[in-house]
Amino acid sequence: MKTLRLIHGDITIQKVDAIVNAANTSLLGGGGVDGAIHRKGGVQILEDCRKIRAKQGGCAVGEAVITTAGLLPSRYVIHTVGPTWQDGQRGENELLKKAYLNSLKLAEKNQLTTVAFPNISTGVYHFPKHQAANIAIQVVLEYMKNAQSLDEINFVCFDLENFKIYRRQLAEVDQNQFHVLGI
Repeated sequence: MKTLRLIHGDITIQKVDAIVNAANTSLLGGGGVDGAIHRKGGVQILEDCRKIRAKQGGCAVGEAVITTAGLLPSRYVIHTVGPTWQDGQRGENELLKKAYLNSLKLAEKNQLTTVAFPNISTGVYHFPKHQAANIAIQVVLEYMKNAQSLDEINFVCFDLENFKIYRRQLAEVDQNQFHVLGI
């Protein structure tokens, strides 16, 4: 049975195959989760991101790329770019779904078993937190039903508000289909 785990804490200390970075299109680091991952992971992550930029020119909104994790305890970092919330009429929901889905597909392509997600787009990109949590959980639940290598997804919430939102929504997940821990 697949596992979903809710964690209130710092994604940079998670011991999983990959953590997901809520990156920007430049892949050169930024604020929030992105900045913390680049600072704590060291120069290797930035060097890998520069190689990706040289090859493809960054990462489009909704897409995902993978690098080593540098000094972090995870093996890899999956960088995905979530949408900036404008008014909900510019495809923001679909782009956020794509960010989660493409991250999951990239994890499977690399035969990863455990992945930790932050709350993509809910910080400086201002995506409504309840709506973002619903999208994240629904995409993960649907994908995990047929996942080959992935066994566990961790939702790592840095702020208490997101943690409480995820806890309420994950409490409704069918425990006969998924182990849900941390709620």
